[in-house]
Amino acid sequence: MNTASSLRKQTSFRLSADLIERLQIEAKRHNRSLNNLVESVLMAFVSARPNKTTLAAMKEAETSDSLEILDMDNFHSFVESL
Repeated sequence: MNTASSLRKQTSFRLSADLIERLQIEAKRHNRSLNNLVESVLMAFVSARPNKTTLAAMKEAETSDSLEILDMDNFHSFVESL
């Protein structure tokens, strides 16, 4: 495990009692601690942003005039042949 990613810093947040209760239920349902569930959800949120390579590919796809239209009949045939 990467040492940098295993460093922990204690912090506190003010959350509604209802939200805490719902999070505790979800944590229990997934056999996880409340801390682990919240950390995982927050990590997924901040990791969801595409990196520079993905952003460049998305921009190219949106602006390129040289993209081809996918023929789904040929695509399905190709996938079935695999």
